[in-house]
Amino acid sequence: MLIYLRVLKESFNFALNALRNNKLRTFLSLVGVTIGIFSIIAVLAAVDSLKREIEGSISGLDNSTIIVMRFNFGPTDIPRWKWQQFPDVTYDEYQYIERNTPNIEAATFTLEVPNESIKYDNNQVDNVPIGAVTDSYYDIEALKLIEGRFFNGSESNSGSMVVVLGYEIANKLFGDVASAIGKEVRIYGRKFNVVGVLNKEGAGLFGNSKDTSVWMPVNVVRRIYGDNNKKTFPQIVIKPQQNIDEAEFKALLEQKLRLKRGLKPDEISNFFVNQLQGVTDFIDNITGSMNIIGLIISGFSLLVGGFGIANIMFVSVKERTNLIGIQKSLGAKNKFILFQFLFEAVILAVIGGLIGLFLVFIVSLLASQFTGDFEFVLSPWNMFVGTAISAAIGLVSGILPAISASKLDPVEAIRTGM
Repeated sequence: MLIYLRVLKESFNFALNALRNNKLRTFLSLVGVTIGIFSIIAVLAAVDSLKREIEGSISGLDNSTIIVMRFNFGPTDIPRWKWQQFPDVTYDEYQYIERNTPNIEAATFTLEVPNESIKYDNNQVDNVPIGAVTDSYYDIEALKLIEGRFFNGSESNSGSMVVVLGYEIANKLFGDVASAIGKEVRIYGRKFNVVGVLNKEGAGLFGNSKDTSVWMPVNVVRRIYGDNNKKTFPQIVIKPQQNIDEAEFKALLEQKLRLKRGLKPDEISNFFVNQLQGVTDFIDNITGSMNIIGLIISGFSLLVGGFGIANIMFVSVKERTNLIGIQKSLGAKNKFILFQFLFEAVILAVIGGLIGLFLVFIVSLLASQFTGDFEFVLSPWNMFVGTAISAAIGLVSGILPAISASKLDPVEAIRTGM
């Protein structure tokens, strides 16, 4: 074991000498590895950061959450012209499903509507997303309040004029989150009593955030827009109970809604039962494909870098032929010479890789600054991957020069080097 540590130490010294004595040649040889590692890890880090941000935006919802609506999350065999004619889900259907479908932990009816302005005295915030939901939305989305409460079932059913504010909305209107509770704000030209303020979340990838939204009972919005307004988009969101057969639950749910709509056995379902797990799987597929494409493109840079390492190692073998002969004449085994040059190649490649990782780290800091709330993260796993790939490139690139060095005849090596 000690002899291998000694070989590693000597190889590290030889690698440093190669860097010092042949700066330009070494730089040109390592630049390929540096660019290759930079490209690969930058792609992996960017995709990981994107995936983390997207998943974070839906983290409040469980993967088992089901959304019933007239659109499908992914590809479908139903022609586009046909599913575009599907009717929207209704509040009455939501109530029917909630009453008649077993194994439901929570269900909510949501209505997506155009953004509105919200006003308090002389303070006004424009273009505010309106969350028109039932009270069960609080349990499904796992919302967290910093002040007050969410509206209850009675307020939801009766359509009481109450509202829950996002953190930033409360700050802009009142300057102090705590002072928002009990105040009246104007939305749709009507007065709403503030009953709660959500905890600060931070901006999402696409600018959407609970901090800049407000929530009110869906029945209030239904009175304003009506049930057949093309500006609205209704959905039924269902959270099944844990440890149930999800496929069986979805089939039963579809059967219940088909029965409610009076569809015949030979008719297709004119709605879609989407599961959030499908979204996360879709994200995984997309990010996986992006990683593969990035690795293939970056692989060309690594190929050039590998040839550069191999070139510098062949030159190093030629320059040290005399030394190799002397080492062999003093009893150094072929394996010792082999490992010496292999270690040197790996060390040179890892140095190039570490420079590439450092550049990714700098770029990630700059990217995070310029993209605002989107955090570009260089994870420890990606750093390990970059270092491992660098070492592998050094190992592969140095194997032929190391074998050629280990097979040199000591007498010929000393004579050639003189």
